[in-house]
Amino acid sequence: MANLVYKRVSTDQQSTARQNLVLDEAGIEDPVVFEEAPGTSSRLHPLQRPKFRALLDYARPGDTVHISEMFRLVRGTGHILDVLDVLHRDRLALRIHDGAFSAMDLTARHPRTGELLSTVKFMVQTLAAAGELQRDLQRELTYDGLRAAEAEGNKGGRRPAVPAEKTGDVRTAYLEGRSIAALARDHGVSRGAIRTAVADLLPDHTAAEEDAPAPELAVTLDMPGKIADFLGAADLEPAERAALDQGMVVRRGQGYTLRVTAVPAVHRRLLALCQPLDGGQGTPAIPAQRKARREYENRVSALVPTGP
Repeated sequence: MANLVYKRVSTDQQSTARQNLVLDEAGIEDPVVFEEAPGTSSRLHPLQRPKFRALLDYARPGDTVHISEMFRLVRGTGHILDVLDVLHRDRLALRIHDGAFSAMDLTARHPRTGELLSTVKFMVQTLAAAGELQRDLQRELTYDGLRAAEAEGNKGGRRPAVPAEKTGDVRTAYLEGRSIAALARDHGVSRGAIRTAVADLLPDHTAAEEDAPAPELAVTLDMPGKIADFLGAADLEPAERAALDQGMVVRRGQGYTLRVTAVPAVHRRLLALCQPLDGGQGTPAIPAQRKARREYENRVSALVPTGP
């Protein structure tokens, strides 16, 4: 029987050093390692992660899946129960070597019904809910901190190459006829940085504004939590990422919706990115995610007509 080791980190700045330590101390014999690419977010459903899918394809009945901590594999209650169902179907054992779930046999089933033991299910749901609460609180505190910083005049994001105290001098020199290239040399920055500082003074600025179409008005839409989880791990444009990050979580029983405010174009792009949840191209569709995507599609279609 094979020992299959799964590893994952959420960002490319993290390493698997701690996971390696825990798994090495466990003394796993002849491990077959499946490690996700750095930056694979926990928001992406485990059954859609490339390396975990490869692990399931490789596994044979009786094999054991080893992870250092439960949250390296799953994010919340829905993820855990989905994974446990697949492991039971494929007759695979799960061994967690550290953390809250390490002393539990999460694959224990009732001998007659074959269903997950009620005590195991209760503990899974309780501990997973606690983990989700912790992450939600961290996100809320981060958002509150950003808002407080903005209220004090601190703007997030990359700092401008031309400091605020020098911007006035740059603009004055530009109006007096100094070229962008010369200003860039004077201040030791790129030409693009100078163009940013004098953007509204450039000759084509007024014409571009006059020819631009009227801006779209932002609309608020409730996005199912499963869609928000999927998009959180997707490669998004800055406007799309900002819309998600600034969304308001609304709890609904064990799940949630994300109240997102954005212009219609952003809503349409987010909907388009959810297409993989319908399955296809070798990726199995998860019914709950497919249902959530269609609910989201109906809401976008109702708020944002895409045709004439």
